[in-house]
Amino acid sequence: MTLIQGYLFRQIARPVLGACAALAGIGILSQTLEQLEFVVERGASLGVMVTLTALALPQLLGVILPIGLFVGALIALTRLQREQELIAAFAGGMTRWAAIRPAALLAVIVAALTLVINVAVQPWAQREARDQAFAVRSDLAALLVEEGRFVKGPGGLTIYVQQIQQNGLLTNLFVHIDDGTNVSTWNAAEARFSRVAGEPYLLLGRGSWQRYSADGVLNFLSFDNHAFPLASFVGEAEAVQYKPSDLYLHQLFAPTPELLRTAGSAGQLRAEGHARLASPLYALTAMAMALTAILGGAFSRTGYGLRVAKAAAAFLGVRIMGYGLMAAGAWNDWVNALQYLLPLAAAAIALRLLFRALKPGRAGRAARAASLRVATS
Repeated sequence: MTLIQGYLFRQIARPVLGACAALAGIGILSQTLEQLEFVVERGASLGVMVTLTALALPQLLGVILPIGLFVGALIALTRLQREQELIAAFAGGMTRWAAIRPAALLAVIVAALTLVINVAVQPWAQREARDQAFAVRSDLAALLVEEGRFVKGPGGLTIYVQQIQQNGLLTNLFVHIDDGTNVSTWNAAEARFSRVAGEPYLLLGRGSWQRYSADGVLNFLSFDNHAFPLASFVGEAEAVQYKPSDLYLHQLFAPTPELLRTAGSAGQLRAEGHARLASPLYALTAMAMALTAILGGAFSRTGYGLRVAKAAAAFLGVRIMGYGLMAAGAWNDWVNALQYLLPLAAAAIALRLLFRALKPGRAGRAARAASLRVATS
């Protein structure tokens, strides 16, 4: 890469990074608002919300990177063209391909990064987020305990906790069980949820137990420590069910019977796998359309608003068609080939228009020929 090409690469890459960062910020904000459910309704900590938001970022990046590339490239190329830096490069003897090579290299880098995210990072992050969200939703403390309120559970269970500390310690606990035959009451100065041999327990400290039997006999017991079993009240925990976005490529193209039962049909999983592999190609389409929008017409001092609007509409239409092909590929396998052909064809058409616009016309060739005759005469 020459010095001028390096300069052009930096001038295009900086707005692209800014556009991607801005779009990522908007996506993170929307994800943060969604994750507030775990803080408000489930009592999760802010750390859990931050973790879930960060784990959602790879999937967002897979979507916004081509869009950020398109927006940033339009901004950079418009400035370069308006300040006539590209014209100066052409006048200095730079060929068409040499001038657009930095932009093409940046598009290839973004496409490769998107591919890595789609193939490896996204499924890992989505699975981690799914596991953590399931752990929060199935947390016994969130299901059976609410500070300062009597919470009724299954099997005649009622629990009251005066305070829930940040470290998970429960203070001044009251447990009441009425199974229709016997009535039992537990009081403890402190308690903590735990698991013993895989079973859920409530570890009570410095408390007492009272029980009235059916014949009216009162039993009383005080204790320093006691493990209260909860398995009969919480039921059997369900397993985490993954969605197609949580699966790796080998699981999408060769799913197990369990995945076919829980995640989706074989056609849906294959369509998701092909979409993961085809979506990086939209980075090439985005850069080709941005180059065509700015360099594919005559120089204009008033701006390139109309050409940018046409390119944006074309790119949006192609991307929406891609999502439509992904949905159709779930029912028709042959449509999955179009997921690759669509962005490649759109990029090829845009580059064809670009190179045709950069070729000198008949008038230009005639003028050069006339100037050459004058110079030699």
